[in-house]
Amino acid sequence: MDSTSGFCPATRTLRSLRPPEDAPVSFPSFALSRLPSPLPAHPAFADASTGAELSFAVLPARVRSLATALRGALGVAKGNVALVLAPPSLDVPVVYLAVLSLGATVSSVSPLSTATDVARAVGLCNPSVVFATAATVGKVPAPAGRKLTVILLDSPQFESFLHGQESGEDGPAVEVRQSDVAAINYSSGTTGRTKAVAQSHRRLIASALQFRSAQPRTPGGPVVTLLGVPMSPSYGFHMLMRGVLKAETTVVVTAPCGGAAGMASVAAMCRATQMFVAPPVVVAMAPGGVGQEGFPDLVRIDCGGAPLSTVAASAFQERFPGIELSLVYLLPACRKVFLANRCLSRRGTATEGACRGCGGVGGRGGGRRELRWCG
Repeated sequence: MDSTSGFCPATRTLRSLRPPEDAPVSFPSFALSRLPSPLPAHPAFADASTGAELSFAVLPARVRSLATALRGALGVAKGNVALVLAPPSLDVPVVYLAVLSLGATVSSVSPLSTATDVARAVGLCNPSVVFATAATVGKVPAPAGRKLTVILLDSPQFESFLHGQESGEDGPAVEVRQSDVAAINYSSGTTGRTKAVAQSHRRLIASALQFRSAQPRTPGGPVVTLLGVPMSPSYGFHMLMRGVLKAETTVVVTAPCGGAAGMASVAAMCRATQMFVAPPVVVAMAPGGVGQEGFPDLVRIDCGGAPLSTVAASAFQERFPGIELSLVYLLPACRKVFLANRCLSRRGTATEGACRGCGGVGGRGGGRRELRWCG
């Protein structure tokens, strides 16, 4: 390796010459420490299906209460893995943050997964505790020769964990470092057996800081983000956590809303400033009867999870010239994540990318770019 540039000709890989920073900070502690004082008046999370809200004043207390209960009553500790197999709800981000604050790892699995897929995930991440619901717990395989605690999010036990568990004696502080594994996400399985990818607290912090907020059209107005993708895959997981760090209102949908077209209606109803969606939503909006006047507050749509065709992107821009369309690329099948943001406009196309936590990017002839993951 060249000690001046960090480039290795043999592997065609660039490495940073700076020493790795590994300060003891977890994603929850970093995100919650950035909240302004006084706390924002707007909610941290809102459920578009039920109208329920979770305020920034209540969120930290619930996270601490659940973390205290998990550590005291269930013995969840640093290094443990908590598998989350639950449909979307306002409780899911609380579970994510509480588990991460203990130094344990969140392993989020789609509630639509088959029993075979869940068994595969359990075998890959070896959880000690499972968060499920009455509707999904039947997919959890019986443990073979080991203890597996199951907590139902729709049970009185979990409700008691959220309230009244916080005390002045929380036990010794847990040192969580940036390099510690925060989450385990899974590939879709379209190219073979499902694969797991571990993501660090540093990765979560970097990705949350990387995605800029859409500035409201009304100066000083709130930033309302509609999460139009599931909470369990890497894309939804990152964007759900991002809202906490950015002190924005994240709107989630917890009941069927009529598919991609229904998601667009939700955006209009909740007056979303920005949306994180999959390509079907963009495709559904393009030929719709409602023009930009139907989304007076919408500034940007971030589309990811799958490729969006040039035809669909162009059709969207023709109907909504005042709404920025960004294509978000995440590669969850890699051990570390690359995110690129490609902004489309009628004036042209601009691409900006960032590789956080990666060893480097190498190039080949013909303009092709290749990512190589180091160490």
